[in-house]
Amino acid sequence: MTPSGDALSPHLAIALYQPDIAGNTGTILRTAACLGLGVELIQPAGFDASDRALRRAGMDYLEMATLTRHDGWAAFDAWRHLAGRRLVLFTTHAATPYTSARFSEGDVLLFGRESAGVPEHVHEAADLRVTIPMREEARSLNLAVAVGMAAGEALRQVRRDG
Repeated sequence: MTPSGDALSPHLAIALYQPDIAGNTGTILRTAACLGLGVELIQPAGFDASDRALRRAGMDYLEMATLTRHDGWAAFDAWRHLAGRRLVLFTTHAATPYTSARFSEGDVLLFGRESAGVPEHVHEAADLRVTIPMREEARSLNLAVAVGMAAGEALRQVRRDG
């Protein structure tokens, strides 16, 4: 785990499980930096996710981002249990719409790989599983778009309560 910020921040965080596409990760890092959210990157990624590579890809918000890299699922899961963080999985395999869920300060919003989502053991580890409702014939939203929608709703709820 290599943090570039406060790894035990009580604020909302976005977790990316082994992301495949550098451009999506860059967009998510920029969104999180602008909104004051941490990003937990669960490795391995499907691309070079070093600070140098992200800067080279034009991620000029990297210095503002609070990015923590975890060396695999076990390291991430141990961290979030130690920190007492609730894990909210966004998945097409859930019945609860994300707008019906109750988000709290400290939640970690988890998103799977663009190509494959998350494995079953990750589904089972989630404290809450939610979905972004879509038309039946649609397969999935772009990952960065889904993260933006989720972050907006979670922040709306947390800031309303604050």
